[in-house]
Amino acid sequence: MNKKTLLCIVGPTGIGKTALSIAFAKAYQTSIISSDSRQFYKEMTIGTAVPEKEELEAAPHYFIQDRSIHEDYSVGDFERDVMKILPVLFENNDLVIMVGGSALYEKAVTYGLDDLPVVPTEIQEELKSALKINGLIWLQEELKKNDPAYFETVDIYNSHRLLRAIGIFRASGKKMNELRSGIAQSRNFKIIKIGLEADRDDLYDRINKRVDLMLVRGLEEEVQLLNDYKTLNALQTVGYKEFFEYFTGAYDYNEAVRLIKRNTRRFAKRQLTWYRKDKNVTWFHYKTRHTAIVQLVSENLME
Repeated sequence: MNKKTLLCIVGPTGIGKTALSIAFAKAYQTSIISSDSRQFYKEMTIGTAVPEKEELEAAPHYFIQDRSIHEDYSVGDFERDVMKILPVLFENNDLVIMVGGSALYEKAVTYGLDDLPVVPTEIQEELKSALKINGLIWLQEELKKNDPAYFETVDIYNSHRLLRAIGIFRASGKKMNELRSGIAQSRNFKIIKIGLEADRDDLYDRINKRVDLMLVRGLEEEVQLLNDYKTLNALQTVGYKEFFEYFTGAYDYNEAVRLIKRNTRRFAKRQLTWYRKDKNVTWFHYKTRHTAIVQLVSENLME
């Protein structure tokens, strides 16, 4: 291996990325960085599919439940922190793994973030007030109307990200894609990206079963404990939002479960839309043996 390498494992939620990352970590006796922006929070375990105890013990993990939902933590903070810790991890290993389904966080590390316009405070406050009055659906429709391309890839349940995009559009008249430089920032390590995929029926079946398992493990109870903090940005995510609405009496339990499954499937579709635009990702069927994937990537590293 001629250069330090960051191996990124990407793909839609529920596809098996964690298990593959463990296989690589064992093969290379190395560490895993999570780029899942909801697994950062120690109060959220079941709904974010945090790796099992034995998985966490199989390799050193970073950015897993290492902060509270009450702490503000942005994608820029993540980029800065990963770029600080990578040189330390590379001292002991030529290869480090990064795995997760938060595409913007992966991009921040592998590609860098663009300098976006500052949104004036009055626009920010105006949009926050409108959100409070009109709700998330209004925010989604506003983004879809003004920046349909970004709407197709962004997490539409993350109000913080929607507010930012709409605020930028109102302040500058520019859409998010117009503000992306298309120029990757220089990194002093090699980057290899691999993705796991499945046909739609298989993926959706895996997602539905995964939600069922979360419910058995106590997802409703976990969300109930967080109900007092439901306005926090960290909790604006699938699996939590739907139960918060159920607790208000907006709909019954069965409808909450149906919406969680539907919204998770929609989120997976958006993840794939984003990742498939990245021509640097080498895709594998999710049923491919881990040993075969490790072998193929190892051969690539030796080139």
